[in-house]
Amino acid sequence: MKPGKKRSKVIVLGDTVSMDGSLRFKETLCIQGKFKGTIEATGALIVDKGAAVDAGHISVTSLTVHGSVIGQVRVVDKIDMLSGSQLKGDITASRLRIADGVLFEGQCTMTGTEREVDIFSRPTKEIRADLQRPYGQY
Repeated sequence: MKPGKKRSKVIVLGDTVSMDGSLRFKETLCIQGKFKGTIEATGALIVDKGAAVDAGHISVTSLTVHGSVIGQVRVVDKIDMLSGSQLKGDITASRLRIADGVLFEGQCTMTGTEREVDIFSRPTKEIRADLQRPYGQY
């Protein structure tokens, strides 16, 4: 770890945990078991493979789905739906990635950037370089 770099904490609700209620957290939460309720957080949420989240409302900074999510989802930054995952509900995010083999049922609203971007004002060389970078390295 680089000096001065803050280490991010990951809290895990294990695969034997089944919980009903309301979750609030500031760091990263990984759900491996079952959760039913609402999630209001300023941290990231990871729904692990085999995990099931049934939430009336989810509001987080970022969401990574390996398992199953049901509910209305509002994400400040990005949603990653990985192969084999399921998400049923309407989502709002600034960035979205859906892998092959994902079941998504719902509507998606993309939040805009603060400033308008004119893609034709950038040199072609820059655009090509951006397109050749792996996802997430922008």
